[in-house]
Formats: sequence, C-alpha cells, structure tokens
Amino acid sequence: MHDKKTTRNRSTDKENKEPISAAPPVERSAQKKPKVSQPKGAVKAGANQGKGTKPDQRRSPKGTQKVAKAGADVDKAHKRVQAPPRGGAEGKSPRSAPPAATKAPGREKKAAAVRPPMSAEVAAGDTATERPRVLETVAVAEAEATATPNLVTLPSSITVRDLATLLKTSPITIIRELMKNGVMANINQEIDFDTAAIVAADLGFEVQEEQPPEPVEEAPPEPTRKRREYTAEELAKLVPRPPVVTIMGHVDHGKTSLLDVIRQTNVVASEVGGITQHIGAYQVEAQGKKITFLDTPGHEAFTAMRARGAMVTDIAVLVVAADDGVQPQTIEAIDHARAAQVPIIVALNKIDKPNANPEVVKKQLSDVGVLVEDYGGDVICVPVSAKQKIGLETLLDMILLVAEMADLKANPEAPASGTVIESWLDKAKGPLATLLVQEGTLHVGDALVIGDLAGKVRAMFDDKGKRLEQAPPSTPVVVLGLSDVPSAGETFKVVKDEHEARELAAAEAARRQQAMEQQKRKGLSLDEFFAKAQAGQAKELNLILKADVQGSIEPIVNSVEKLGDEKLRVKFLHTGTGNINESDIMLAVASQAIVIGFNVQVDAAASRMAESEGVDIRLYNIIYHLVDDIDRALKGLLEPSYKEVTIGHAEVRAIFRIGHRKQVAGCQVIDGIAARNAMVRVRRADAVIFDGQVASLRRFKEDVREVTAGLECGVGVDGFNDFAIGDILEFYRKEQVGGPGT
Repeated sequence: MHDKKTTRNRSTDKENKEPISAAPPVERSAQKKPKVSQPKGAVKAGANQGKGTKPDQRRSPKGTQKVAKAGADVDKAHKRVQAPPRGGAEGKSPRSAPPAATKAPGREKKAAAVRPPMSAEVAAGDTATERPRVLETVAVAEAEATATPNLVTLPSSITVRDLATLLKTSPITIIRELMKNGVMANINQEIDFDTAAIVAADLGFEVQEEQPPEPVEEAPPEPTRKRREYTAEELAKLVPRPPVVTIMGHVDHGKTSLLDVIRQTNVVASEVGGITQHIGAYQVEAQGKKITFLDTPGHEAFTAMRARGAMVTDIAVLVVAADDGVQPQTIEAIDHARAAQVPIIVALNKIDKPNANPEVVKKQLSDVGVLVEDYGGDVICVPVSAKQKIGLETLLDMILLVAEMADLKANPEAPASGTVIESWLDKAKGPLATLLVQEGTLHVGDALVIGDLAGKVRAMFDDKGKRLEQAPPSTPVVVLGLSDVPSAGETFKVVKDEHEARELAAAEAARRQQAMEQQKRKGLSLDEFFAKAQAGQAKELNLILKADVQGSIEPIVNSVEKLGDEKLRVKFLHTGTGNINESDIMLAVASQAIVIGFNVQVDAAASRMAESEGVDIRLYNIIYHLVDDIDRALKGLLEPSYKEVTIGHAEVRAIFRIGHRKQVAGCQVIDGIAARNAMVRVRRADAVIFDGQVASLRRFKEDVREVTAGLECGVGVDGFNDFAIGDILEFYRKEQVGGPGT
C-alpha cells in the first residue's frame, strides 16, 4: 500500500516538474525535507490530483499555510485572465488581493489533463486549485460586486462603534486602521468625515458624504385661532360663509373714507334713506354675496383683538395712497397682517390726484416684501379712489375672489360661537355688545357665555337697526341682555340654559383670578425663551427691532439671523426707526415677541403697557452686546437681567462739610422715598454727573433706613464730594427681571 502511494507521488512529480520549476515559491517548498516519505512539494502539488484520494492528514501546519498561499496565487493569476499581464509570463505578479479559500484536495487530476496553456504564475496556482472552479467563483464574485457595490454613505461625524457597524466589521479593525493613519481613538470617540472616509477606503469601500436634508419649509402655525375639527356628519353640513375684512394702512391714506364710501354706496343701492348705525361691523353685498367689514380702521385695534386670542379677520385690505407711497405705519400694518397670517389685498387709493404715481408705490411695496401681481407676485393690487368712487366694484370683486380661494365655510347648524367686536353701556338699554357669529346660528333667547360673563339674548339688531330673530355665520349683530359689558376680543358661545351659563362664567372667573395670582407676566422674556424651547413650546424667537437710524438695522438683522440652528430660529416680526411705542408693545403681546431697542428710548405710555403686559424690552448701544445676548438666550446661557426702578427724588438745599474733603448734602425729598440701601444719581441741569451708592442717610442725628416725601434729611454719596445747591438726587434700585430658564 505504501509502495502504491510512493509510485503515484513519483508520477505526480514528473507531471508537475515543469510548472514547479517555473514558480519559485513552490520550488522552494519542494526542496524542503518533508517529515514523511513523500516530498513536501509532492504532497502540495500532487496530492489533490489522485482521483478519489483523501488529503494527507499528516501534513504539517506549515504545509497547510503554503497550500493557502498557493490558493491566493490562483486568484492573483486569474484576475489577469481577461487582460494578460505586461511582459507575458515574465511580467510582474499582480498586487495583493484578498486571499481566497483553498479548495479541498482531490478530484483535480482530470481537470489538470485538459488544462489549456497559461502563464507560469497561473500554472503554479493550478497546482493547488482547480482552474474551472476558480473561474466560476471569480465570475460569481464579479456578478455580486456589480449587483451590490461596496458603497457606504458617511455622515459629517460618526463614532468608531457606529462606523464599524456600518462597515460590518469589528471596532478593533477600525481602531487598527486609525492607528495606521496616526489617529488614536477609542470605541466611543467621534471622528470626522474625512478620517472615516480614509478608513473605509482602506477597507475597500467606496465612500460618499451624506447630504444634509434639504430645509423643509414648515407650514406656519395657526396664528391664535384653532381651526375646529369637524366630524363626517358636520362636514356634510358646511356651507360657504361671507369673508370678514379689516382695512389697515397709514394715517391720512383714506382708510375711513374708503370704508364710508363702500357703506354709503351699498346703502343707496339697497335701502335708500336707510340709516347705518355705528356698531363696529357691517355687511355689504356684491354680486349677490355678502362681505362683512370690521369698522375698526387701524392695525392697533386689529392687533388688540388678536392679542386677546380673537382671530376674526379673513382678509386684510392694505390702503396705500398713490401720492404718498409706503410710510412707517404702512410697514407696521404689513407686519401685523403677516403676523396674523391673513392674505393681503392692496387698495391703491387717491389715484385721481395729479401727483399720483402707482408704479413707484408698487416698487416700494416690493422693497418691503409685498410683491403685487404686476411684479410677478401673488398680492392683488386694485387702484381705487374713495373720493371719485373709482374701482370700488373691482375691489369688492377681488375680495370675493380671495375669499373663494380661501374656501371659507362654517356649519350653520352648530351651537353659535364667535367674538365680541365692540361693547358699551347704554343708559337706557344697559350693557350692549356687537357680536360676530363665526360658527353656528345665533337665535333670540339663546343663553350665552362671554368669558367670565353670562347672559341671554333678549333682542338682536343689525347695522341698520333692524330687529333680527337669527344671525347666521359671519353676521355682526348687536345683542341686548348681558349681565355686564364684556371686553372687545372676548369669545362667546351658546350653552344649554342660563344656569349652565352662570356656572361656566363663575368657573372661568375663578380660573382667571387664580392665573393672575400665579402668573402676573403675560409676555415672554428673553430669559424664559430657552426654557420654553427646551419644553418644545417654542421654535422661533420673535423679535421687534427699533433703532435710531435705518443704517443700524441691516447689520443687526444680518448678524442676528445667522444665530440659532434648525431647531431654534430667530424671526424679526418688525423693524423700524424711532422710539419704542405702544404699537410695538401691542404687536409683542399678540405675537409673544421681545422688543429690542438700539440707541433709542421707550415712550412713557409704552413703558407702562410693557410693565402691565409683561413684555420684555431690552435696550442696547453696542451691537456686539445685542447679538451676544440673543446668542446666549438661544443656547440657554443668558445671565440674569436687571432693570432700574426709580424710588424717589430729593433736592439739595444745603451742603455740609465733614472733615477736609467729605461732603453731606442737606436734602428735601420731593417724591417717593430716599433709601440708604439704594443707588443714587446726581443730576445737575438735566445731566447726570455722578452715579453711585448711598453712603449714609440721616434725619437729624439719627441714621435711618428711608425718608419719605416732604421730609428733610442728610445724604452722603460714596465717592462723590462735589454737591451744589439745586442738584437733584435720583434714588433707584436694580431689580432682577429673571434668570436662565426661569
């Protein structure tokens, strides 16, 4: 048996003598002295050629490694089958490729007999692996590579662990490749895209960078009014309703004149001699359809209602004089309409004047973001003249067109609900209110709840004074029968009976009282914004900017709009020049905005309103500080802010010297109090000459904590000894407004 094996191996040596000599690696292994009777080269080159024979179980581990190496050489050679190597059989061997699994010995003798001529390297490889099977394996591998290429998409940064998972390898392999490139990283450390791309390429992957998602313009949230969700049964009952229109614009541009001429024209056309009562809202007809106008010209009233949560306007008509153009209040009206997110129709008034220039006005409107249709926008612009009654029908037609596009509908069969437009106390009739029905139909005898008030509809009248029995959606009516005068902008709803109305009104009154006690502030401060953003309650920081000159606005806006990220953004609701006024505060209340002033002051009335409404006003004189504060607010790092509270004034009547240099001012408190723990400003001829801390406060010879108005006292100021008779001492304290996350 042993002789047969020896004979077979010798014959194998003869068959493979030439290939072995042509392949130096195999030849070197053949010269080594084997541990068994057969040469080690014979085992490697010929053991697999005996048909039906089993592999030599006595092969040493080194022999097994060389069989694997021979199998690797097969892959190298067969990758050059379609393109022969340069230099023929004597050419350089191909670059290293991933090692292929060695085939089990046996069943190769017949394949070797029909083997075609090939290069020496291929021949050396065929001594270990069956060539047809290798070709088949290579073809399958190429097909798989074509079907599923090794393409990976990497983000801008990724951890080592995640990269290993993405490349389907172990983190140790990734760390090893990083170390080869001079990067020391642990399994949880993040690496940038360039580093990850190098590692992936070294591991044989094709890399592409993950593209950031395209910014999706989110639909603006509903302003304040929430759209009612209808059931399938209610959807079948919806019917079109008249649009509710508010007219806004700059003073003296003809808002009131336009309203009056529309109303008078409609009265003459329908009821000659009819007397229109001023109830705050009225209806006109055009093309057989009704349009409801709110007789509250000016964006102040418009915003005042929106600040109370009443979203009653469907369309805003912006009146601009053709001879005057866009003015500051025009821009304010545009900002208010945008904040309310209602469509705008431009009424270009006074076109009959000789100095009217509509094209200039359209250009000015485009500069402030209102692009009319003539300039490729979607804002309708109608030339009108209230004095000559030109273009009124066209304006009404455009209002109906916009309303039709908005698809305004309501359910007339639902319980009535709506908003209070105006209210007053009549000496003869008692509390009266103009109600705008927005949903359902209001009937005489219905029980009402208006905020914390209850009532019953005793009678209803329209704007002509005509008694009504019912009022469908978008109909304004004057209601008689309320318990008290409600606030304009309050919402109302119809309930089952008066008993339920009184219970609901009492519960609402208690809730409001508790809310006032728990939270005095109604506005949003810069300190509170980050806390709301973290809770998911705010995605935009609304700002109102007032600056001293127009040239200061652009750099501030450009700098601030770069702040934030995709989660928190900064939005300017309004920018303008001049001092901060009541209109700015009203817009801030309605839109939960913060008022920023740069080199400007706050009007006294605006300051009082901001104090009562809880609006945060911040004044700056350095752009860097302004931008830095907003950046810190977006990141939740804003430090507590303080405001100065003036507590009193005193006039210097006499000067007393203590020692050589120190002075004490003999004063009389004019108003408020003089306090020992307060700060003090020394004013002389309306100029502040010193600002410091009160060092001492005495009344006669006793130290006191404070002195009230009308009394005399001695005041010492720390670091100041240059008093003059007639100086005014202004006492104030710094109170913390809030802190981060408060």
